[in-house]
Amino acid sequence: MPDVPVLPGRGHALSLHDTRMGTVRATEPGPTARMYVCGITPYDATHMGHAFTYVTFDLVHRAWRDAGHDVHYVQNVTDIDDPLLERAVETGQDWREIADRETALFREDMEALNVLPPRDYIGAVESIPSVASYVEDLQIRGSVYAVDSDLYFRVGQDPSFGEVSGLTRPEMVRIFAERGGDPDRPGKEDPLDCLVWQSERPHEPAWDTSLGHGRPGWHIECTAIALDHLGMGFDVQGGGSDLVFPHHEMCAAEAQVLMQQEPFAHHYVHSAMVSWQGHKMSKSRGNLVFVSALRHSGVRPMAIRLALLAHHYRADWAWTPQGLEGAEDRLDLWLRATHLGQGPDAAPVLDRVRQALADDLRTPRALDAIDAWCMAAESGDGSDPDAPALIASLADSLLGVRLA
Repeated sequence: MPDVPVLPGRGHALSLHDTRMGTVRATEPGPTARMYVCGITPYDATHMGHAFTYVTFDLVHRAWRDAGHDVHYVQNVTDIDDPLLERAVETGQDWREIADRETALFREDMEALNVLPPRDYIGAVESIPSVASYVEDLQIRGSVYAVDSDLYFRVGQDPSFGEVSGLTRPEMVRIFAERGGDPDRPGKEDPLDCLVWQSERPHEPAWDTSLGHGRPGWHIECTAIALDHLGMGFDVQGGGSDLVFPHHEMCAAEAQVLMQQEPFAHHYVHSAMVSWQGHKMSKSRGNLVFVSALRHSGVRPMAIRLALLAHHYRADWAWTPQGLEGAEDRLDLWLRATHLGQGPDAAPVLDRVRQALADDLRTPRALDAIDAWCMAAESGDGSDPDAPALIASLADSLLGVRLA
């Protein structure tokens, strides 16, 4: 955890868009705000879509801290999954070496972007004993059945299934097939039932558990990790918008059947997709801009962060070289202005930035407020010798932009 400047006063209560309710509403954490954000599958480097997601939830983390909350932030890493195993076969490398290397690179990228780390960073592999225990609990409840030697969760056991995404059943079946599901597998009771335990496959890793020799399904891993570290009813479940269905829908259903209570999370918050060359950035398509590649080419990490912050987290957008150039210019402006000996009163800027973030993370509005102060300072307005330091502190503390 890096040092985060402490600002005068206290931030405002944070409101966020809740996918399940379809509206912006206040978060209402207790003294400790609890957040779970789904992590990477580490078979390739961190691209701008990843960075946009984790910078978004870093802002949530920072806004809660500024409002006086302790923050219990949990993130997973899916260090065993089909895409990782496929990459190992393609490259002839051991899947564990790929996972370890790419997880380390992800952490380096996040540190460079000044993303505050989670309190708990949990791998899927280390959660396998917990997953097996939860699947056994689902079996006791009659919520799991076998197809051949694999185990499936009965999504119909959760009366509120479908409320997170708000999709129709035909839409769910279609998207399930597109995003790792198997609606057409013979023997399933319901096309939407999801895999919670996969028996051993030839030439694939497997673990000995009370369920047999195998490995977890995707969704149950996050369910188990969130329940173990945060419990039910935590404040925010976060991730990219491509996780709304099936992942977050399935995680909520599994947890709510396990615990016989609702909700799994009070807010479901999702960041938008980032495109490049006319398509959403995706590893399958290969149209990626990597954080590490930009860093190694000499691009300043704080310019990358500013390029991300220029877009509201719920609006899909396209990465462009021009956007990065604009972020470089903005960073230079902020650096020049905050290294002057004086400037206009910065207290109103602090309040405007706090208000912008509290209103569903309106980062473009926050950047505009700092831009206006910096341009005024450069033009010679104001004589407050403490103002430049306060602007630098609020940029770091609230937006994660270091101006040292």
